[in-house]
Amino acid sequence: MFPGAYKIRTGAIPAGVVASDTWRPPTFCRNHAGSFASTATAAIFFAFLMTVDEKSAARTEARARRAAAHAKHGARAGDQLAQHGLEFLALEPRAIVSGFSAIRDEIDPAPLLARLAAKGHRLCLPVMQGKGLPLVFRAWEPGDEMASATWGIAEPLPSRAQHEPDVVLVPLLAFDAQGCRLGYGGGFYDRSIQRLRELKPVVAVGVAYDEQRIDAVPHLDYDQPLDWVLTPSGPLRCSGH
Repeated sequence: MFPGAYKIRTGAIPAGVVASDTWRPPTFCRNHAGSFASTATAAIFFAFLMTVDEKSAARTEARARRAAAHAKHGARAGDQLAQHGLEFLALEPRAIVSGFSAIRDEIDPAPLLARLAAKGHRLCLPVMQGKGLPLVFRAWEPGDEMASATWGIAEPLPSRAQHEPDVVLVPLLAFDAQGCRLGYGGGFYDRSIQRLRELKPVVAVGVAYDEQRIDAVPHLDYDQPLDWVLTPSGPLRCSGH
C-alpha cells in the first residue's frame, strides 16, 4: 500500500522524535505502560497519512481554481507566457527545453514553445514509460506528427531522438512561493526531475495561471521543488532556492 523509501519533510514529525529517513511498516506493540513501543515509526506513519490526505483535499480545491482561471483567461494566457519567454533564465542558444502538451484546462505553453523554437532552442516533450517509472523526453518541433497516449496526451513518435533537457516546463494544479508543486499524484515529474538532477544541473519551471498560487502546498521529501514558476503576469523565482 505504501511505497518504500518515503521520507517526511523536516517539521512533520513531532519534536523530540528520532526516526529513520526510510519509511518502514509500523509495528503497533504496546509496552507495559500502554503506549506504542514504536513511537518514532508510528509518528512517521501518521505524518505520511496526514500529508496524503492534505494533498487529496488540496487537489479538489486546486482543480476548481484552475478551471475557473482557464474559463476566465483562455488562450490569452498562453500568449502572455510567450511574451515573457524564458529570458529570465539566460539560456545558452542551443539549450534543450522540455515542454508539455496541455490537456483539459492546463495553461497552454504552445505559443511559448513556438517562440523558443524560433530562437533556436532545441525542444522535446515528455513520454510516459509506465506506472512508477520516470518520463523520457523525445525531440519535438512545432508541427510534428504526434502519437496519442494515456489520458489523450500527445507525445512525440518513438522514432524521435531522446534528449536530456536543461529546462523542464512542468504542468501543475497548485504552487507556492517556496517552489512546492501540487501535481496529479502519479509522481512522474518528481521521479523525472530527480533523475535529471542527478545527471546535471536542470531548471524546473512550473507553468501556471496566477490564480493557482496558494499559501502552502503540502509536501513530502520525494516531491521535487520548482526553481521558477512562469505565469501570465511574469516569472517568479521560488524562495526555496
